[in-house]
Amino acid sequence: MDVDPLEQALHAARALVLADLTSRDVAHAEVVSLLEEAVGERRWWVEQWPEGAEYVAGLLAQDVQDALLERYGRWPLCPVCTSGEPHALDVEPELGPDPHWVCGKAGVVVAPVGGLS
Repeated sequence: MDVDPLEQALHAARALVLADLTSRDVAHAEVVSLLEEAVGERRWWVEQWPEGAEYVAGLLAQDVQDALLERYGRWPLCPVCTSGEPHALDVEPELGPDPHWVCGKAGVVVAPVGGLS
C-alpha cells in the first residue's frame, strides 16, 4: 500500500510541531486538539496546492502559535532575551521550506521547527 505523499507531509509536520509542544511542556490534551484542528485545516490547503507540501510544517507551527495566543498566551517564549517583556519566537520563513524558530528582536535563529529544547 502506497502512502499518500501529502498525508505523509502532514503527519511529518504534525510530529515536528508536537515535538516542540512537548519540549516546552505544553502538549496537554486541549493543545494537541488545537494541533489536530490545524492539521485538518491544512489538509484542505495542501490538497489544493500539492507543491506547497514542503511549507506545511512552518504553516502548522504558525497555526498552533496563533491558536495558543488566542486561548493561552504567547508560545513559544523566546529563550534568548532574558530581560524586557517576554515575547514569542517567530517562524521564518513565513512561507517556505526548512522553517526555523527565530527571535525577531535579537535576530537569532533559535532552532528548526521540531527542534526546540
